[in-house]
Amino acid sequence: MSAATVENTAVNENPEVSVSTERFLTFSSNGLNIGVSTNYVIEIITNHIITVLPLVPDYVKGIINLRGQIIPIIDIRLRMGNPSIDYTNSTCIIVLNINSVQIGIIVDDVQQVMDIDQSQISPVPVENRQELISGMVSSSDRSVILFLDCEQLLQTY
Repeated sequence: MSAATVENTAVNENPEVSVSTERFLTFSSNGLNIGVSTNYVIEIITNHIITVLPLVPDYVKGIINLRGQIIPIIDIRLRMGNPSIDYTNSTCIIVLNINSVQIGIIVDDVQQVMDIDQSQISPVPVENRQELISGMVSSSDRSVILFLDCEQLLQTY
């Protein structure tokens, strides 16, 4: 799904909107559905030239110049310990602003924007803990959405 066709859906099908509802942008990476709070999302970009940097971890793909601002780019697939793949037409960069630091993450594709009741978010079981995942929720289509811990992403970058 392209960034232009991102749609708004609600996981909680109850027509009453809870005060603890937060909006998340969902994307896929290595077959996982992952959500990031839209409070962090600045924009979604495609087809941008990444300048490769020497002597950085493999998951740091380089930097981009976005309207005069230099932004480091991380391949979220590699950062989570998964194998690299060739980028496709649906691969894009989500630019995040985390504590006034801008960083871009390369994702397989962007899915949709969802309103999620925070009280429905469960912690990740200890045996499946991944340092970049802060919680999970079941969606209406019976899939699981994992939530990216942006603060931890920034600390481990």
